Amino acid sequence: MSTHRFETDFRKRYPVCFELLPDLEKYLEGDAALSEVLDRDPERCRRYPFIFDLARIEESRHRLLNSPPSLPKMVTHRMVNPALELLPVSWQHLPELLSNPATVPESGDGYVLVLIRPGKKGVEVRNAEARDLLALKIVAEEIDSRKAASEGNVTVGAIDNVLFRAEQLGLILTPPPGIRRPPEFPKGEMDDPVFFSSSTFTLQWHITQTCDLDCRHCYDRSDREAMTLEQALGVLDDLYDFCRGYHVFGQVSFSGGNPMLYPHFDRLYSEAVDRGFMTAVLGNPMPRNRIERMLAVQKPEFYQVSLEGLKAHNDFIRGRGHYDRVLDFLKLLGELGVYRMVMLTLTRDNMDQVLKLADRLKGLTDLFTFNRLASVGRGAELSAVPIERFPDLLARYMDAAETNPCMGFKDNLFNLLRWQRGLPLGGGCAGHGCGAAFNFVALLPDGEVHACRKMPSLIGNIYRERLNDIYHGTSASRYRDGSTSCSACPVRPVCGGCPAVSYGFGRDIFNELDPYCFRNQTGNTSA
Repeated sequence: MSTHRFETDFRKRYPVCFELLPDLEKYLEGDAALSEVLDRDPERCRRYPFIFDLARIEESRHRLLNSPPSLPKMVTHRMVNPALELLPVSWQHLPELLSNPATVPESGDGYVLVLIRPGKKGVEVRNAEARDLLALKIVAEEIDSRKAASEGNVTVGAIDNVLFRAEQLGLILTPPPGIRRPPEFPKGEMDDPVFFSSSTFTLQWHITQTCDLDCRHCYDRSDREAMTLEQALGVLDDLYDFCRGYHVFGQVSFSGGNPMLYPHFDRLYSEAVDRGFMTAVLGNPMPRNRIERMLAVQKPEFYQVSLEGLKAHNDFIRGRGHYDRVLDFLKLLGELGVYRMVMLTLTRDNMDQVLKLADRLKGLTDLFTFNRLASVGRGAELSAVPIERFPDLLARYMDAAETNPCMGFKDNLFNLLRWQRGLPLGGGCAGHGCGAAFNFVALLPDGEVHACRKMPSLIGNIYRERLNDIYHGTSASRYRDGSTSCSACPVRPVCGGCPAVSYGFGRDIFNELDPYCFRNQTGNTSA
């Protein structure tokens, strides 16, 4: 090898070392690594005592850049990133020195991470934090999160958060989410993978039938015995195992009745947080101290309340004074920094109030959406929106939403209208169109598990079966597949209509269209 070529390679391999000591090439012996030479003759490091560690970092970076290890095509279990090297060092701030020559290293033991993140080309060098080392140890030694939590006297959620952070930083690799549509699921005109798999699974948990309201459209006021605390904690453990097995985040959306009237709500909420679950509340207005007590444990992803129209109509449906209490409560949630959601059940009698209510809620809520009436339970006593008027309502709502940021598009049929207008599609009702028994299930107080709470859709009982078995049962699969009449729809992955609405109309939800579907009226496609 010529002297010129050797010096050129040296400068590429050790650019920062070379800047510090331009005559370093004379120290090298043949093709020996600089760190090996300095290790044999520490006197050469006298001027810059940290240069031995610096040389090892630059060698590692050069090695990964020029001969990166191949990553597995399919990650089947949690593993340490093969393109990561962990270097023990005796000096601090060396990664900073690589980008800022003015950095002054300080003596002190530590570790440096040199890696290529999955999907990236460049090499990253960073100081290893204690939580990075913990994550690497847990994964390398295949330590169960529960065992790690017990040994460290911390919550399982804290351990899983450490692992999630390590995954985000590229230190460890994890399998893709296991909650995904099967290959034969109708794709319509869509190929964006985000609509065919879910990184989150939600348990919509109706923990009590007890409620401080008596709404005229309530879909279930039956007497169901609430779980004991012990039974409820068993549900959380089952959900944890399910989510870990499918490599997804778990969310517990507490509902009811009024979930905060469940006698063990505070303990159950805390236990859900300890297991690392995201939390949400679908409930009624509550006193400030109750909300502050919950926030001291964890801020929920959202707190959802309901309004059924303007004041007179809402109070007719939900009780006198409810409208004002909700508006005051929304202000309270805003003061406390909680994401606020308002849901409306759309009927013939309130459909002309939707846009006025949305305008009234501007600035008071973060998200306003509606569900069509499911004629189930007491809801059968109310009148549904006239089918022929529904497309026009969607169109006017979409137009109004252009100047009202709180208006959301929960109803799946918004996507059909957006497709007709050539607009980008959203996730629909549950992020994947109808997510019943796909990325969420509903659990009732007595252990019954339903694909969707708004209609009878029993798929199992948590007392007799594990959630994983229920999820893979024949009944759950039928609800996931949806209606065969939707198979040819161009927006099927983000629609599927609303089975609960279809059920209320007496339709065969597995073979007939949502009665409000206007696809055949467009001339763009056939049924």
